Amino acid sequence: MNRKYIALTPLVFLSVQALAADVINHKSPYCGCCTAWTQHMQEAGFTVEEKLHDNMNSIKQQLGITPQLASCHTAEINGYVFEGHIPAKDIKAFLNNPPKGAKGLAVPGMPIGSPGMENGAQKKSYSVYAFNQDGQVYEYQKYPINSK
Repeated sequence: MNRKYIALTPLVFLSVQALAADVINHKSPYCGCCTAWTQHMQEAGFTVEEKLHDNMNSIKQQLGITPQLASCHTAEINGYVFEGHIPAKDIKAFLNNPPKGAKGLAVPGMPIGSPGMENGAQKKSYSVYAFNQDGQVYEYQKYPINSK
């Protein structure tokens, strides 16, 4: 029976380690919704460091974010890029099983109701997109108006 505990210990350690991934969130010093997204990530168990930039365009170009995927902030986790107001649960799912060749996830724009963009009961449907190095983009997750 002790062998079962020993065998499970590395799995538990790896799961906790994946959830406690360090996040670097690049954002404007003037953007409150980006700070709200940081708080969303921290509440989900991530450790987040905010790096403030007056010009986010150079950061986005450096990390390979195209204009059609752009939002207000850009995060880095474990070598992947996460653009915009992505729910933490999607980031966790992505990190636990990254799609082959994927570079990251993005929520273009700033959809009302996405994490950090809450506005009471007001919500708009939005999608989370995965993207790769070659510029290919596909829908990873969809959030209809009535989802949480």
